Amino acid sequence: MRLRDRRSFMKPEVMIIPMIDIMFFLLVFFMLTTLYMVDLKTMPINLPTAKQAEAQVSTTFLVTMQKDGSLWLEDHPFSEKELLLKAQAENTRNPKFSLVFRADKDIDYGKVVAFLDHLKAAGISRFGLAADTEVKK
Repeated sequence: MRLRDRRSFMKPEVMIIPMIDIMFFLLVFFMLTTLYMVDLKTMPINLPTAKQAEAQVSTTFLVTMQKDGSLWLEDHPFSEKELLLKAQAENTRNPKFSLVFRADKDIDYGKVVAFLDHLKAAGISRFGLAADTEVKK
């Protein structure tokens, strides 16, 4: 019977290079998936363009006014009165409440001003107007 020599046994090794490859793969995967997680639930409209428009991701209310004058909170239709009551309640609950108003570029300017006036009358002072940064062709 032949016994094996102690030197012939291989010592267990931790292969670090494949582990680094896997970690880089996971890093890229999670970076790409988080880019798609920032999805705004809104109605598609044609926004006016502005060169100095800034992207704001953290908004509490995203209101959209379509061409026909209908109002949408994110992707749900609301009447103007319901929307103002909901915004007023959120404004009293949250001191950092802000509203972003998106209106179609072909809508009557008077409707936009009337809605903004109703927001001011409801006590909402922190709101912004959405614009597109790139020119669509």
